[in-house]
Amino acid sequence: MNIAEQFNIISKDYDSGRRKFIPCFEAYYKETTNFIANSISEPSKVLDLGAGTGLLTSFWFQHFPDAQYILTDVAEEMLNIAKSRFAGINNVKFEVSDYKNGLPAGNFDVIMSALSIHHLEDKEKELLFKLIYDKLPVGGIFLNYDQFCGDNSDISHMYDAYWIDYLKSNGLSADEIEKWEKRRLLDRECSVPTEIEMLKKAGFVIAECIFSMQKFSVIAAIKKI
Repeated sequence: MNIAEQFNIISKDYDSGRRKFIPCFEAYYKETTNFIANSISEPSKVLDLGAGTGLLTSFWFQHFPDAQYILTDVAEEMLNIAKSRFAGINNVKFEVSDYKNGLPAGNFDVIMSALSIHHLEDKEKELLFKLIYDKLPVGGIFLNYDQFCGDNSDISHMYDAYWIDYLKSNGLSADEIEKWEKRRLLDRECSVPTEIEMLKKAGFVIAECIFSMQKFSVIAAIKKI
């Protein structure tokens, strides 16, 4: 199955599963977003790439309810969950699209993504980061909440072993773990240092990891003159 098919299948259970699958869920989503929101001016336009059910946007919306949001995803069923989440809120829009093929029209003060870009090959990541850079104004910020491999194979094996042990001890059924293992076949992770170098190659002078716990990290990149 391709990415859209895989995530359409799990759309209804996606949010409830996040806490089971991410050991650092609160710090990863909530505390990191709190930190960024406390550090930037209020954005006018925010783009969420691979937004899925709108989980990441829901944390941002708590801080910036007046911003205009566009949520994109290749999996329409995932976005249908997001539409339900933001029902009746007119400043949140949705677009079924593949960001590898281009980004929505206009510029954005914040472009962000969660647990999506690691599905791209490295060359595709590099092309996307250039598209993102071109869509941001000076002072605009890109945030990637994602999963990464270690910077060497030994550390990567340690990360993966810990993650698997965590899932098995967290009440996941054998069927849930099997489905997760199938989805992992779509992963094309890189290391945090490798992604930071990609972002700098795309034009970002400032690119830094602002949160990390084993496989789960958040990278911030700010566009400067």
